[in-house]
Formats: sequence, C-alpha cells, structure tokens
Amino acid sequence: MGVILMEKEEYPEIRNLDDVYFRVKRNGKYVNRCFTDLTVTEQHEQINQFDEASKLSMCIILANALRVVGDQLDIIRKREE
Repeated sequence: MGVILMEKEEYPEIRNLDDVYFRVKRNGKYVNRCFTDLTVTEQHEQINQFDEASKLSMCIILANALRVVGDQLDIIRKREE
C-alpha cells in the first residue's frame, strides 16, 4: 500500500481522534497534536523515531480509534464484488 503525498501539505483539521500526542512546530510555534492530526510528513518524522514495540502499539491504538469512530457512526465498509 503506497502513501499519497500532496504537492503542498496542508495542516489537517484538528479532530483529536486518537490519544497519541506529539509536540510539533507549526507556523513558528510549538503545538501538541495527536497523530491523526499531523501531516503525512510529520507522521513519518515521528514514526521514524519509534522502535518496533512502539510501532505495534501505535497500530493497536489507531485500530481502536478507527473502531470507535465506526461504531459511533455505524459505518460498515462494503466491498463491491
């Protein structure tokens, strides 16, 4: 699965969907943003600092966050056959 990078990254809308926060510099100021509110570049920068156990933990946290959103909004992804 490839990562799609935009020509010019924009800061995502702050949604606070997961509980994994990072301190990042935005517009000259440091702010705390959760992983899902980082740009793709910022996400790569953070993940590159993780050891294997931290990466596994992040996968579980993000899977749980996705599950909560799906359950709250009753979302079911249907595949076309």
